[in-house]
Amino acid sequence: MIKNAHPIRPDASDPLCCPPDESATPQLSAVALPLDDAVANEELARFAKALGHPTRVRILRMLARKEARMCSLIVDELPLAQSSVSEHLRILKAAGLIRGREDGPRVAYCIESTMLQRMKALLGAL
Repeated sequence: MIKNAHPIRPDASDPLCCPPDESATPQLSAVALPLDDAVANEELARFAKALGHPTRVRILRMLARKEARMCSLIVDELPLAQSSVSEHLRILKAAGLIRGREDGPRVAYCIESTMLQRMKALLGAL
């Protein structure tokens, strides 16, 4: 249950929404990289570790549905302290699965779609 009046689905023009990452490499590169070498094994292990907690999986699902972008909205949806949610977000961000955009004291998070595609490709190669 949401405890405050923040909009659940921010408008695409909302400055807190993550804009497309123009510095990112093309989508093709993420899936075109080798899927069965030492680097790929390290990547998959990093993704698996990041997804190794149900709360982080839930956060990814929330971001995939675009129901929660600002950290405060994510905190409102989870039965955890803000510091715990921030730690889960940090782990997902370190794994490259999400990215954040700071706007003063607020931080908006979104899925890093290129890395999610890479993870899917790595899993598909098992």
